[in-house]
Amino acid sequence: MSRPEVAAPPEAPPEAPRGCPLCPRLVAYRQENRAKEPSWFNDPAPSFGDPDARLLVVGLAPGRQGANRTGRPFTGDYAGEVLYPALLAHGLARGRFTADPEDGLELVGARIANAVRCVAPQNKPTPAEIATCNRFLVPELTAGAPPRVILALGRVAHAAALRALGIPASRFPFGHGAEHRLPTGQALIASYHTSRYNVNTGVLTPAMFDVVVRRAAALVAEGV
Repeated sequence: MSRPEVAAPPEAPPEAPRGCPLCPRLVAYRQENRAKEPSWFNDPAPSFGDPDARLLVVGLAPGRQGANRTGRPFTGDYAGEVLYPALLAHGLARGRFTADPEDGLELVGARIANAVRCVAPQNKPTPAEIATCNRFLVPELTAGAPPRVILALGRVAHAAALRALGIPASRFPFGHGAEHRLPTGQALIASYHTSRYNVNTGVLTPAMFDVVVRRAAALVAEGV
C-alpha cells in the first residue's frame, strides 16, 4: 500500500544575505553599529511569518534598536507596540508579544517584510537603496502562492510594493486607509507607518490603525 503524498512546506522567498554588500552607505552603518553594539543582530533583517501567508505587511526598514538589534521585524522599537497588538486583536497573530524574538509570538496567515532590509541612518534609506533592495521584495509578492492582501505601512512601503509588482506608483496613490484592487488581483491597503513620531504627533492613532488592520483581516477571511 503506497503512502499518501505529503505536500512539502512552502519555500521561503530568498532573503538578503548576511553581510549583504549591495548598498555601501548601509554597509558602513551596519559596521558602525556592530562596532558599538557587537551583541546586536546588525545584518539585513529577514522577513517574519509563513511564506504562504495570504497577508503580507510591508514596512519601511529595520529600526536601529528594533529589528537591527533583535533580528525580527518590528521587534524592539515602538512601531511594533502598535503593529503586533492590532494583529493579535484581529486573529492575525497568536501568543504574547513582549518585544523579544524569543517571546513565542506567531503570525497566523500573515507575514511581515520590509521594503529595505538594512537599518539606515536616521531611518531614511535613499531612493537608490530602496530600489536596490526591491529585488528581495519581488519574490515576497510574486513567488509561489503570492499574498492576496498587502498592507503597506507608509508611503515608501506602498511605492515599493507596487514597484515589486511592476506597477507605477502613480496609478494607485497612497493615502491612509486607501484600498486598491491591483491588476494582479491582489488587494493593496495603505496605512500611515506605526512609528513613534506618527503616533506622538497624532498623524496615526491606534484606533485609526485598528480600522485598517480589521479591513485587511476581513479581506483575508473573504479569500480575496
